[in-house]
Order: sequence, then structure tokens, then C-alpha cells
Amino acid sequence: MKTKIKLLIVFSIFCIVNNLLPQKTMAQNASVNFQVFYDELSPYGTWIENPEYGYVWIPDVDPGFAPYATNGYWVYTENGWTWVSGYSWGWATFHYGRWYSDPYYGPMWIPDNEWGPGWVSWRSSSDYYGWAPMGPGISISLAYGNGYYEHFNNYTFVRGSHFGRRDINNYYINNSNNTTIINNTTVINNTRVDAHRNTTYSMGPNRTEVEKRGGKKITAVPIKESTKPGERLSNNQLQIYRPQIKKTTAAEQKPAPARVANLKDVKSTEQRIKENPTQKSNPADKQLQRKNQDVKQQPAQQQQRNIQPAKQQPDQQQQRNIQPAKQQPAQQQQRNVQPAKQQPAQPQQRNVQPVKQQPAQQQQRNVQPAKQQPSQQHQRNVQQAQPQPQPQPHQQPQQRNSQQAQPQENKNEPRHSN
Repeated sequence: MKTKIKLLIVFSIFCIVNNLLPQKTMAQNASVNFQVFYDELSPYGTWIENPEYGYVWIPDVDPGFAPYATNGYWVYTENGWTWVSGYSWGWATFHYGRWYSDPYYGPMWIPDNEWGPGWVSWRSSSDYYGWAPMGPGISISLAYGNGYYEHFNNYTFVRGSHFGRRDINNYYINNSNNTTIINNTTVINNTRVDAHRNTTYSMGPNRTEVEKRGGKKITAVPIKESTKPGERLSNNQLQIYRPQIKKTTAAEQKPAPARVANLKDVKSTEQRIKENPTQKSNPADKQLQRKNQDVKQQPAQQQQRNIQPAKQQPDQQQQRNIQPAKQQPAQQQQRNVQPAKQQPAQPQQRNVQPVKQQPAQQQQRNVQPAKQQPSQQHQRNVQQAQPQPQPQPHQQPQQRNSQQAQPQENKNEPRHSN
């Protein structure tokens, strides 16, 4: 009896597990439509309706943002060189769809249903690797055909020895050199057909060649499917959400964003950032994003700094030379005028007081100065007469001479003996 009960319990468990496994497999392989993009990306940007491309997404990012250049890096996986983004919405925008840049609104993303490690056009030379986002409507066959070029400003180049670094943003070449570099590069036609997803994508530079240029071995990072939106590189494993995206048929309800803005009401990138400076991206990745901007801006800023001193220094130096020339004569003149007004009063006061306060002693002292003062007084009168053409200094010697004449007349007065 107990044996039958045990067999019944085991059979029941087997039936339950057998029924659940197909459902779980179906859940993992179940496809979703574009609604997942509209819902998941809405908190991080603005959806608008474009007459040519349909619903287009404008991210809330700092000015200077560049797809496949800002806040991320390349990692070699089993699917080739895969872009790992620091943005919480990077799982969608850098592995599905296409990017294009509007001169006023900035970069915009157009959804698509094909997954790839990175929808970019690759180029290489003996010194550099470069990549640029593939524009709307650009297929793999067209992007890697003869004569196809993305705009030269859209390319990001690094030296071959720096490619594959996690801090690759610190080694970007300034795009002012892109024209020269592009003319010396060729397309990297290294495509792969994913039969499971019925997709063809580019794997990027050859791993063996990158290992030679960088001087280190590169091991492919395995990809683990994630059940929720996002991507994260942890323990040398890339966890990423990459569901099968199906296109809606005419009989099905067409997916749409919950809120669609009018393009006329959408503000420029700089205006949006001023009104909402706190972006909804990982805080740790904001610093990496600023570094990406600084790397591309520093050469231009450095060039501007080198130009400005060359223009400003001569004017500043000339201004410095002119100001002393204008100020010194006035100061010198003021110094010459002030002594002319202050000096006469002091000698006159000194000569008057001894005469009034010390009559007996002054008679004795005046005997000796009478012989020495005329030569000294004459010298003082000559010095003061040169810088002081004003009438006041000419009156001063007469007063001094009159005061000194009095002691000379006292010689004939009889001396009183005690």
C-alpha cells in the first residue's frame, strides 16, 4: 500500500514538471513587439512621430552625447565586438535599430527588430580602428559594400594598441583628423549570419589582429540571457536582455508610446538639460560620460587656449606700458608740487619761533649762523628756484633773508654783563 502511494506521488510530480517545462521554454522564447521599447524608454527621453520613420526616441542626455562613443566600451563576446553601455536603456538602443543626428535636437534613435552586438560601420588601417553608427535604412550589405561612407564626423577612431580597453574613452582621436584617417582606412567586412535569429551583423575587427596590436590575449566573454531589460558585465560574463522583436501585422493592434510629443514642442538638447539637469542614468556612469566629452573637447579647447594668449598678450602688454607712461608724469608732477607748498611753511615757522622764545640765547647763536648761513641759504634758494616757477617760492627767501638780517644788526648792540 505504501509503495503504491509513493509511486502515485512520484507520477504526480512528474506530470506537474512535464506540464511546466514547455510553458517555461515558451516564456523564454516568446517574442515581444515594439511596445517594449515604447514603455521602457519613455522615462529616459521623449517620443515623437516622424513622417518618414514613425516613432522616434530622443534621449535626455548631456550635450556632446555620441552613440557608441559616450558612456560605454567594446567587449569581445561570442557574437563579436559588443558595445556595453552604462546607460540603463543601452540594451535597446545600441543593439536594435539605428541612430541619426539632428542638428537642433541631437541624436535620435529609430527602433528595429534585429539584435546585433553593435550596428556600426567598421574601418581600420595599420594604425587605427574606427566605427560610426549606421544610419536609418542602412543594411549590412550596403554598409559594407564598396563606396559607402558615413559622415566623417560620425566616426570615432582609436589607435590599434588601445582598442579593447575598458577605458577606451580616454584614447579617442580628435575628430578633426578624421578626414585624413578615413582616406587611409578600409572597411572591415567581418560579418556573421545568426541563423537562430535570422540576422546578419558585423563582428568588428579580427580578434587575432587586435591581440597582436595590443600585446595581450583576448578571451571571448560569454553572453547570458537576462529576463528583464538591462545589461551588465559581471564576473567576466555579459548579462543582457535581447528578446525576439516581432513586427506587428495589419490585423494586430499597432503599439504606440503612451505619450507622444509634438516636434514643435520639443526643445533642443541644451535647453532640456538646463531645465532638467539630473538625468535618469546610472550616477556612476555620469562621470564616465563627462570624461568622454572632455576627451573630444580638450584638443579644441587647448587649441583655443593657445590662440587667445597670442592675441591678448600684446594688447595687454601694450596697455601695461601705456598706463605707467600716463600715470608717472602726473604722479611726478604731483610730487613736485606738494613739496613746493609744504616746505616753505616749515622753515619759516622754525625761524620765527627761536626769535620770540629765546632772545638771549638767539643773540649768541646768531653770531655763528650769520657767517655760515648765507652760503647755505643761497644754495637752497637756487635749488628751490628751478622746479618752482610759482610766485610763492620767490617770497620765501625774502622772509628768510629779513629774519637773518636781524641777527646781523644785533652785533653792534652792547652786551650786558651780569
